[in-house]
Amino acid sequence: MPSAKKVRCDGLRAPYYEVVRDEKTGEEIFEVYVTGKALMGLPTLNKGTAFSEEERRELDLDGLLPPHVLTIEQQLDRVRHEYLREHDDVARNIYLNSLHDRNETLYFRFMQSQITEMMPVVDTPIVGETVKQYSRIYRRSRGLYISYPQRHLIEQMLDNWPRPVLDAVCVTDSEAILGIGDQGLGGMGIPVAKLVVYTLCAGVDPYGLMPVVLDVGTNNQELLDDPLYLGWRHERLRGSEYDDFIDLFVQAVKKRWPNVLLHWEDFGKVNARRLLDKYRNEICSFNDDIQGTAAVALAALIAAVGHAGAKFSDQRVVVFGAGTAGVGIADEIVSAMMREGLCEKEALSRMYLLNSKGLIHDGTTGLESFQVKYARPRSESSGWNLKNDDKITLRDVVFNVHPTMLIGTSTQPGTFTEEIVREMAAHCARPIVFPLSNPTSKAEATPADLMEWTGGRALVATGTPFPDVVYGCKRMRIGNCNNAFIFPGLALGAIACKAGAISDAMISAAGIELSKWSPSEGDPNAPLMPTLDDVLLISQDVAIAVALAAQKEGLADKVSMDELERMVAAKKWKGDYYRYRRPGSR
Repeated sequence: MPSAKKVRCDGLRAPYYEVVRDEKTGEEIFEVYVTGKALMGLPTLNKGTAFSEEERRELDLDGLLPPHVLTIEQQLDRVRHEYLREHDDVARNIYLNSLHDRNETLYFRFMQSQITEMMPVVDTPIVGETVKQYSRIYRRSRGLYISYPQRHLIEQMLDNWPRPVLDAVCVTDSEAILGIGDQGLGGMGIPVAKLVVYTLCAGVDPYGLMPVVLDVGTNNQELLDDPLYLGWRHERLRGSEYDDFIDLFVQAVKKRWPNVLLHWEDFGKVNARRLLDKYRNEICSFNDDIQGTAAVALAALIAAVGHAGAKFSDQRVVVFGAGTAGVGIADEIVSAMMREGLCEKEALSRMYLLNSKGLIHDGTTGLESFQVKYARPRSESSGWNLKNDDKITLRDVVFNVHPTMLIGTSTQPGTFTEEIVREMAAHCARPIVFPLSNPTSKAEATPADLMEWTGGRALVATGTPFPDVVYGCKRMRIGNCNNAFIFPGLALGAIACKAGAISDAMISAAGIELSKWSPSEGDPNAPLMPTLDDVLLISQDVAIAVALAAQKEGLADKVSMDELERMVAAKKWKGDYYRYRRPGSR
């Protein structure tokens, strides 16, 4: 065999293997330090029936596998057959997780071969069902569980993670899982799914990713009463105990992996924005529920405004659901208006946000700091015809403001009623209506109803996938504001350029870049958002845009475009089986 040289000996793959390259052919070869059953038990290395006859002899696998050697294509055919035998999407999710636990390469190859079909099964909406059943369908650990009673062991727990170098950590405290709320330890299913999406949609190497659940108790009584619940049986922590625990985790992560990207996911409205603001300049981090949602909504809104032949600076915007996601979207809209020449005060004057108490105004109590700037003067509604003087409702706002944009992040199904939507459409040629709450059962309206009530004039994007709408003689695909168009590419760009932080400008750059992929440009009947079929290419463009924005703001070293593209490519997973051998053999 021709000689080979090591191309990576930095411990990235230790203790399992190192990568060497054949000097004559350029082929990358894995020198593995485990053999036999132990090798087959490592999902990152296991090839199952695809181990060659030579590998089986050299790595003590003879007799441990059926004798016939399969190609990866043949394995994929078998996986597809088994997948289709499962009776529903929850069962398919469990089957895929089992495959993930056995053979990581085959898992991702199968998923990427039909990504549009697979995404709803491994992520929203099915992941919500599996999270609710987490303790009852638990099969094998995939992630790090850090419980408050073990807080003194956090550094040791991080050391127990078998992969010594990490690119990204996705962490949740499970308080606000999708639209289903507090799910305790079961929230682990969310960071696992999000990091799978990193690889599926941006090609991020799965070896460098770690999902974490911070178990701070739960207020979900159904879980506390379940004898099979796997989490800490205690009411959810609040106050200084909670804050101190979060800080212990962040400081331990920084110490163990100083350059890691920290992805916050599904934290409650009281903590999500507060933690992001506290740590975003201390450790490179972002919150997908706030910033990812805002960026993908921005992309769809750019497309919708262009579709309507209008400008952001002319919009009157109502956001129904003034939590972290809704305010994050509002912040991006304000920035877009300012890019068109409005000052911040002028932009804010065009924004109307509602929470559970109705329209946010200067008399609304209990506002979070990030909501305060959106408080309207209470006096401006003095001439409105209100049904209830104690609360200015969504109907009140729509009937008096006549908005051009109506965005829902409330998780209150059916609140964009026929009366409200018809009133909006009576004063707007192309009403922009985005029911973004998920899962589907929480959407403020269905696209079919919105088209019916607006005579087919509405520009619609949703938070979860909906079927095509047939209106008149037209079949319309509804654009899905799927965060998977943003956060994997955002992460890839930040990891590749080694960004010191993730700024608002980097988030906006991601949304603006995504908007360039809208199929609606030049076609009035096209959807506002692309399909997942192009997501790997989209994520590549988003990653480059994010890295360039980081360089512009001094958050990453400036390099040439060629070097930046090389850095992005170096962080990608190749997605194929390698040839294995024992160390030192030739």
